[in-house]
Amino acid sequence: MESKTAVAALSALAHEGRLAAFRLLVQAGPEGLAAGDLARRMQVPANTLSASLGVLARAGLVESRRDGRSIIYSARFDQMSALLVHLVQDCCQGRLEVCTPLAAAVQSSCCGEASHV
Repeated sequence: MESKTAVAALSALAHEGRLAAFRLLVQAGPEGLAAGDLARRMQVPANTLSASLGVLARAGLVESRRDGRSIIYSARFDQMSALLVHLVQDCCQGRLEVCTPLAAAVQSSCCGEASHV
């Protein structure tokens, strides 16, 4: 991932409401959530959510598709993964103990265990 793309993604996530929306979409998985359901879960007005989703979409972190009368939003896991790899690709500098907690957190989160960091 290019630094410019990473900065855009991090900037999009650097807002409490956008981060909360993105996390809910990550939790929903590839199926995503209808915009109305997402707004109800977040307890925010539809126009506020729409603006937040627009910022996340322009940063490449979410995508949308129409399903009947609903617009379904889902996280772009490929972009999320690329961002995380970009952030940690040089973290260990040959010192395994630096990245071990991160690797353990990713494994437990991805494998459905109850603990989240």
